Amino acid sequence: MIRFVKVLLAFCLAGLIVGVGTVAGLFWHFSHGLPDHKQLADYQPPTVSRLYAADGRLLAEFAREKRIFVPVAAMPKRLLEAFIAAEDQRFYSHPGVDFIGMARAAITDLANPGRRPEGASGITQQVAKNFLLSNQATISRKIREAILAFRIEQAYSKDHILELYLNEIYLGAGNYGVASAALNYFDRSLGELSLSEIAYLAGLPKAPNRYNLVRNPQEAYARRDYVLGRMREDGYITAAEEKAAKAEKLHYRKRGPTEVVTADYFAEEARRNLLAAYGDKGLYEGGLTVMTSLDPAIQETADKALQAGLIAYDRRHGWRGPYARIADMGPDWQEEFARIQQRRPLYGPSTWQLAVVTKVDPKEAVIGGLPEDGANTGTGSVPFAEMRWACRTGPEQTVGACPSRPANVVHVGDVIVVEKVEKDAQGKPYPPDTYGFRQVPNVNGAVIVMEPQTGRILAMSGGWSYGMSQFNRAVQAQRQPGSSFKPFVYVAAMDAGLTPSTLVLDAPFEYNPGYGQPIWRPGNYQNEAPLGPATVRRGLEQSRNLMTVRMAQQIGMKRVVDVAREFGIADNMAAYLPMALGAVDTTLLRMTMAHAELANGARRITPSLIDRVQDREGKTIYRHDPRICEGCGEAPAGQKPAPPRIVDPRKPFHDPASVYQVVNMMLGVTTRGTAAQLAKLGRPIAGKTGTTNDSKDTWFFGSTPDLTIGVYVGFDDPRTLGRMETGSGTAAPIYERIAKVVYKGKPPTPFRVPPGLRLVRVDHDTGQPAWPGDPNAIDEFFKPGTEPFGDNQQQVLDGSASISGIDPSEGGAMSSGGGLPRGTLTGTGETY
Repeated sequence: MIRFVKVLLAFCLAGLIVGVGTVAGLFWHFSHGLPDHKQLADYQPPTVSRLYAADGRLLAEFAREKRIFVPVAAMPKRLLEAFIAAEDQRFYSHPGVDFIGMARAAITDLANPGRRPEGASGITQQVAKNFLLSNQATISRKIREAILAFRIEQAYSKDHILELYLNEIYLGAGNYGVASAALNYFDRSLGELSLSEIAYLAGLPKAPNRYNLVRNPQEAYARRDYVLGRMREDGYITAAEEKAAKAEKLHYRKRGPTEVVTADYFAEEARRNLLAAYGDKGLYEGGLTVMTSLDPAIQETADKALQAGLIAYDRRHGWRGPYARIADMGPDWQEEFARIQQRRPLYGPSTWQLAVVTKVDPKEAVIGGLPEDGANTGTGSVPFAEMRWACRTGPEQTVGACPSRPANVVHVGDVIVVEKVEKDAQGKPYPPDTYGFRQVPNVNGAVIVMEPQTGRILAMSGGWSYGMSQFNRAVQAQRQPGSSFKPFVYVAAMDAGLTPSTLVLDAPFEYNPGYGQPIWRPGNYQNEAPLGPATVRRGLEQSRNLMTVRMAQQIGMKRVVDVAREFGIADNMAAYLPMALGAVDTTLLRMTMAHAELANGARRITPSLIDRVQDREGKTIYRHDPRICEGCGEAPAGQKPAPPRIVDPRKPFHDPASVYQVVNMMLGVTTRGTAAQLAKLGRPIAGKTGTTNDSKDTWFFGSTPDLTIGVYVGFDDPRTLGRMETGSGTAAPIYERIAKVVYKGKPPTPFRVPPGLRLVRVDHDTGQPAWPGDPNAIDEFFKPGTEPFGDNQQQVLDGSASISGIDPSEGGAMSSGGGLPRGTLTGTGETY
């Protein structure tokens, strides 16, 4: 017997040694190549980055996983207890692996062969799996998971492990973490959840889709009741609390609508900028809080103004035909109409709708297919008065015959765009269910509203509709600015010594570039009759091409190129004379910035959509405004705080005197010049229209000391807008619509005059000193020594050859007393 016992003990000892050795061997084998668990010390779960408008309203969210990080200390105690009871009863007592739970799971697996094995993974093991391993259901992964769980428990506190778990766990419907699930299932914060709702969330990790409250309510309630029972068994709640919670009916409450600002082009450009600055991971996982410069009211105004301007242009060029057509108007025409609406959604103002012409009468078209709700019957009529504009569109944006009756415009089966109207053009009320005739423009455009002092972009409209086209014409369309470039030629001219009163010859001009190239013969717009000798001011106000190229040739294109580069219009502009008329590719954003820098006295700005960026801890990691605030913050104890003062450390990058002289001339563009219709706004606006060859692109830029607004209109595939279309007729009206709203109730603000300039009262047409009471007199600014003194001092810059001692290709120092260039004008030729 003793011998048997000794043999048995020997076998047991050997088995123990082999078992320990096997376990040690397995531990050694599976420990190799494990991820470093120490990375969990600084782990930051991917969280949502949010963009806010300047008024604090949400603009956009960017994330791969809908997650809101909440520290465990800020979570309700009962929530922690619910998850521990449901997922890991002995969490606070086991060393990372719950051996009792594993044994129970093994017995369950043996009793139910063929079923998916029970996981038996405690919270620490789930953290190891979710953060460091794959989701593979294999023995190998379970062993690696257990090893990592032991290591994690040795390195971190239980609360830290629980925090990682509750912020990372997937709870169905795209929700990661308990805070996100609470909002999206019950529209509540964690602290507002009831015991029943907490128990439901705690039951989800096992099988989120299976326990979905909407699809599988019976299983969802059973799982909730199971969690409540476990909580009562573990002593977290009383029997009475369990009973009350089980009796509570769960209500899935869709998250209430967050007040969101709509500015799709702006938000997308901000996203692109953030992506470039912080990378893919930083934007989509970093939990950034981004305060943008967007002013929602101005953005809405800009969007509406751009759409109204494009509609107005489109109507001038006629009717292009129905939106779609239903060939068979039999009993099933509504099904075909529904398919058309699905295939070709309508983009435009929210009041626009698609409808089908069901009958054409002599005085109106009867329409159907409209939504039936309340007083709306689904039918209506379009009177002929609302169709009169629908003339035929011809080639090159010409307009053909205009309609005399509805049958000239529409036919039965036509799908058309309509908008409900209440009054006709004379203000006479229409009958109920009367609709206006509309058309989605095929022209496009863009608007930017910018603060000239800071470069902050308050609004950006990149086209007719973001849903129709995500191409942002404000920043991505490279187009020629045409005459809107001319102010920078005039800045170069002021640098070279010309004055607003210098006379320049407005007469036919030829330029021979040599090297076998054809002679260039520019002309004024629509070949307007030359003015002869005219002041520089009149040349800019009336946008005279001949005067501009004559000045550019005389002062040298190198000067013009340098100014264009300084103001950020183009980086690689050729010193080629036609460039003086804006024959260089640039963007609306760059041109708006350049005009803003004219308005602010040549202080460098960087256009920006983003004011401030904070990381997930609230630390500011970017701020756009470089200015210093003196007196901001708390005053020393016992001292009265001084008024804060903003200090601008920037110095002008260009001669402020030359810049102001041009700005002052640009004020004449909006009172007497090509945009004189803006004079009725009653405030100083430094403006400039722009129209390119064949009217392919039209522009307008208008600046006050506090706002610069840039407008562009053109086709995406460059072609003529029509023979008579100009920046004055297409772009300036959009500016006017915006300005009427944004300046309403605000007093006019004059531009700041830099020191050193001298004010002289001169005759607008001649540039000579004005006599008292002269009705044509204006205030003009001159650099010291260049003021006009009389007729005998006024000479004409005709650019006939060269100025003695000056190389026109390089530009020279040219100044005038009373408009007289230094040097002697020689030669009489007109060909260059």
